[in-house]
Amino acid sequence: MSGHSKWATIKHKKGALDAKRGKIFCKIIKEITVAARMGGGDEETNPRLRTALLKAKAANMPKDNISRAIKKGCGETDGAIFQELVYEGYGQGGVGLIIETLTDNKNRTSADVKSILNKNGGSLAATGAVSYQFNRKGVLTYEVEGNDFDALFETALNAGAEDVTSDDVIEVITDPSDFEAVLNALEEAGFVQLGAEITMVPDNTVELDEEKKEKLLSLIDKLEDHDDVQSVSSNMA
Repeated sequence: MSGHSKWATIKHKKGALDAKRGKIFCKIIKEITVAARMGGGDEETNPRLRTALLKAKAANMPKDNISRAIKKGCGETDGAIFQELVYEGYGQGGVGLIIETLTDNKNRTSADVKSILNKNGGSLAATGAVSYQFNRKGVLTYEVEGNDFDALFETALNAGAEDVTSDDVIEVITDPSDFEAVLNALEEAGFVQLGAEITMVPDNTVELDEEKKEKLLSLIDKLEDHDDVQSVSSNMA
């Protein structure tokens, strides 16, 4: 899991949770809307909505924003209908990319994703060419400073976590079905998360030299900056 941990660290260092808060809110609102449309507005009976709300909570999203997104998803207010599209691609050094999107215009999103990849040293891949190298996991991140790693480690594993690593941030990996239980157990123990998401985690990672790594990070930044892109996962070490 160390490769993913380093990527989570890089995202944290780049300030994605703070500097891009407005864009993060927009992406979470889309996810809440789609979750509510697909499974209803009751989080107790809609696991996907419950997960989206956990992400909103981790991002400190105002309750009014959350409420409006749920109502929109349930058809109580007008708005665009979003669909999920997942693209697979390659970046510098053959690093695999999983690009998850929510869009109200498939043609626009497909063209934009392809253009961003082509202009920045990447390329689209056939469906299945990359995704077999990844598994969907719950990922929780915590500050190293101010947290007792041993206590966090024990609490997380007792709640069902699969792995806990520490680099520049502490990262907790869970099965998606255990994500909420682990998050709640850590919150009850007094640990405050930096981030909480269910995302694609690679089985193995690819080492890059510094030049290729910088170019790949620039490519990922450009993809994530697109309004329709919800997340980008890579197997960069």
